Amino acid sequence: MLHLDDVTAQATAWLAEDPDPETRAELGALIDAGNSAEIADRFAGTLSFGTAGLRGELGAGPNRMNRVVVIRAAAGLAAFLRRTTPAGGPGDGTGLPGTVVIGYDARYKSAEFARDTAAVMVGAGLRAALLPRPLPTPVLAFAVRHLGAAAGVMVTASHNPPRDNGYKVYLGAPPGAEELEAREPGASAGTQIVPPVDAEIAADIAAVGPLSGVPRPDDGWVTLGEEIVDAYLARTGAVLTEGAPRNLRIVHTALHGVGTATVRAAFARAGFPEPVPVPEQAEPDPDFPTVVFPNPEESGVMDLAFATARAEAPDLVLANDPDADRCAVAVADPTREAGWRMLRGDEVGALLATHLVHKRARGTFAATIVSSSLLSRIAQAAGVPYTETLTGFKWLTRVPELRFAYEEALGYCADPSAVRDKDGVTAALLVAELAAELKAAGRTVSDLLDDLALEYGLHATDQLSVRVADLELIPRAMERLRSRPPERLAQLAVARTEDLARDDTGLPPTDGLRYRLGGSAESGVREGRVIVRPSGTEPKLKCYLEVVLPVAEAAELPRARERAAAVLEAVKADLSGAAGV
Repeated sequence: MLHLDDVTAQATAWLAEDPDPETRAELGALIDAGNSAEIADRFAGTLSFGTAGLRGELGAGPNRMNRVVVIRAAAGLAAFLRRTTPAGGPGDGTGLPGTVVIGYDARYKSAEFARDTAAVMVGAGLRAALLPRPLPTPVLAFAVRHLGAAAGVMVTASHNPPRDNGYKVYLGAPPGAEELEAREPGASAGTQIVPPVDAEIAADIAAVGPLSGVPRPDDGWVTLGEEIVDAYLARTGAVLTEGAPRNLRIVHTALHGVGTATVRAAFARAGFPEPVPVPEQAEPDPDFPTVVFPNPEESGVMDLAFATARAEAPDLVLANDPDADRCAVAVADPTREAGWRMLRGDEVGALLATHLVHKRARGTFAATIVSSSLLSRIAQAAGVPYTETLTGFKWLTRVPELRFAYEEALGYCADPSAVRDKDGVTAALLVAELAAELKAAGRTVSDLLDDLALEYGLHATDQLSVRVADLELIPRAMERLRSRPPERLAQLAVARTEDLARDDTGLPPTDGLRYRLGGSAESGVREGRVIVRPSGTEPKLKCYLEVVLPVAEAAELPRARERAAAVLEAVKADLSGAAGV
């Protein structure tokens, strides 16, 4: 444990080099007040740089997101790029070879962190280009590929709480991507970092000395114009079918993020009616005043959208998270008190895959190990390749000959040639096109979900997510499950336990457990699966559940859904007890 004098000395040294008057004042006030517990928390460690880059609460000290931490991260990234990028950097002659493209959202400090990054890159002898204004993350991912840039940085904390911010890194031509590049030239450009690159950049960050030794000129970078946004918007139409129906009324919420203008422009270009905004949430606001967590998956977050829908009677409700790389979909459901039902990411993934199959899309379809197994059955029936990866688009986008990828957390990649990441804008367009085609045929999205259940079996999924204040609870729970794995979950026997940290699973080792569940005549379940892992971006233990029930006819579906929901609740209860959470 750090001694108070040591902590105070560290805090005083931090003050001497912090360029931000706000965090200097904040830390100075803590020192003056003798708030040793708060100071110790800020200096007890350092935000770790990993495959998700950096993410944490804003504030002074190495264990918070602030300008000092960002400048060091940028300097480490610059050192890595100078060491690994060929002279002149990647580029195809159409953009800015060797450039680091930097995007940012509308959270507190995002613009400052982006400008600091640009200054550090220029000071290190690299080129830097800032996006013109706060924009969705997929615009940045697009810009890296479109400009042939060496790297990209997106300053965002996505759907984290208001006091958080983050730093996501993309590489134009990541080291270690040679196999994918050989099979599909250019495929790896603009993908998020994965091991061991994250560790190499982290080592370069750790080697950064005092901030006084990091050159940060006041200018020298380029601020891109609206042409980069226009290029992205022009590309969004590539996911759609010319001449397909466009008669669809939509309510859309950006959840106080940066998605409204981009979504509105994309829908206008595609010929859809203008989405009806949720007025309280349409404009960027870093306080996110109407929600606790600006994540469409969280309870209550969609309440205002549903209220708008009850007044406007749309065909669909669509929501983006604050950086618009995710897309949530809700359908009318008179059995619900709100009158609307949020679709799970697995349901939307299956719907989009079915839509693409009907459009004769070819290439590999992919999902993560925590996503529903339904996509594998859709791909098999369509005769298209299918593969599974670890959680996250940093892995999904490395699948060779990728055509479509999704993960259950509302992320969808429908145009990997342009955006090698999840994209909530193109996903919204594709969902709208599917719904418009169904509407023209006198059918609904819910009808298509019923069709899939009848054809492939009812694939019911759920999640047990435990948020913790004490991070030590997560490794203790994982150790408990490893040392005393459950033999049964609800009525289902655990047929096989797989420790994903081992190197014999066919996947890169990761901290996770997978339970394969057998069927049960009593429950009507044919098979099931549970995966347990720590969250990579939040203080959560996350458990992903799936059970599959055969369904012979439509009349059986309501009862099958009730049985599946009951089994999933029982699995959650047993799993929680086994993990001790």
